[in-house]
Amino acid sequence: MSTYLYELPTTGAISFGDFCVDTTASNAYTSHIAEATQARANLRGALKVTKRTDTDEKDYLRLIKVLDDYLPYLHGIMACVASGDIRLKSEPQFSWRTTLSAHLFHTSPRIALVSLHADLASSLLTYAFALSNFACVTVASLGSYEYDRAISEIERKAKDEKLNFAVTMLCRASGIFTYVSEKVLLDWDKAGEGASGRPPDLSKEVNVALAKMALADAQTLAIRKFLSKSAYDSVVSPGPPLPKSHPSIPLIFKFHLECVSLYSSARTLAMTPRSARPLSPSSNPDSNAEVCVELRRYLADTSTFHAALAHKWLGVNAGESAVQEKGGEAVAWLLWAKKELEDIKDGGLGIAVGRDREKRGRKGRVADELDSVGVFLKHYKKINDSLTFQPVPKQQDLQARIPTGILAVHPKPYTPPSPAFGPGSVEYARLQTEALTLEADDSSGDEAVTSSANPRTYAGAGSYF
Repeated sequence: MSTYLYELPTTGAISFGDFCVDTTASNAYTSHIAEATQARANLRGALKVTKRTDTDEKDYLRLIKVLDDYLPYLHGIMACVASGDIRLKSEPQFSWRTTLSAHLFHTSPRIALVSLHADLASSLLTYAFALSNFACVTVASLGSYEYDRAISEIERKAKDEKLNFAVTMLCRASGIFTYVSEKVLLDWDKAGEGASGRPPDLSKEVNVALAKMALADAQTLAIRKFLSKSAYDSVVSPGPPLPKSHPSIPLIFKFHLECVSLYSSARTLAMTPRSARPLSPSSNPDSNAEVCVELRRYLADTSTFHAALAHKWLGVNAGESAVQEKGGEAVAWLLWAKKELEDIKDGGLGIAVGRDREKRGRKGRVADELDSVGVFLKHYKKINDSLTFQPVPKQQDLQARIPTGILAVHPKPYTPPSPAFGPGSVEYARLQTEALTLEADDSSGDEAVTSSANPRTYAGAGSYF
């Protein structure tokens, strides 16, 4: 199952020189203000190119590098404004197109956002989107390699590493979404700009939801890597008996159960802006919008899909158990999984992404899992009907036996870059150190002059024996 592919925003042109005034005596930051304008123009250009490019040809890595170049300049501007080295002639106004909001005609309106914090939040959101999309296209390029009988062990491990790279990208994205929700949006509020007029994309609830979703997507890929070797070994004879390379079954269903928890929580949070935010007049037409249906559908579908897989592996765990009384339980879990997968298949999983290729890929994955569940169910049902003769529990009885999930991966906390200039930058620290060194040298010289001009007198001075 591929991860979510975001529609990236675009942004309007802006010149920092129009509202930033260098207040230092030597105009130390004038050139840096111009460089910040150029870095943002590069970001705007990269986003426009990405918007016009076909999905297969989008260069997300270049966009990530452009954002890596721009963010230190933005932090530099903000640090200098905070220290008073740069004065704002007026409140800066940045325009961005929202991409997570639901609209009647499926358009992404351009909205005006006031304050530097707004541009920082929007830039970081775009950064996390780009990382997530980079992970998505990386996974898409791998294909279903673990089921390729012609692949060599070296090639399979190399693709495992690429899968692991995609996991890392998603963990980084999760950390950025968390940073936006816990730090950037709070700083924006403290600066005097409340939540009024902001689109759902820039609400705390939605960013917490996106952090959970990115982490769940990363865990989904981690599960795939966890099963890579056993999937390859099971190509010829799928189903029981499991190959010797098969990893711990309890770990598998607990990983899936944690995905269910993350996706479900994310969906609940993503629905919050619509239900909690009162309709109010605003300069931004997007401020009262709700999160787009594609994202909400994706969260619902993936939650259901992982629940079905958790039930599948709970059934396999019961079926592979040496305890005779587990025979009926294995059949019950697998019947439940089969019903859920059939519901997903009939409901059209994959509408979330809105692209035919991803839709077909997801439906194919559901169909494959349905076949796998059918193989296990047939085997364990035959054993239970002919050997163990155990009653098949009802679904409500199984509900109480579902354990708690566990995380296989963790978000990577985001650390903002050092400012390109101004307080907090490497150059600023160097100049401060040099100034302190010169001050210390001058102080030492003054003390030496004072000592020679006023020699100390003491008892017996000048008398030598």
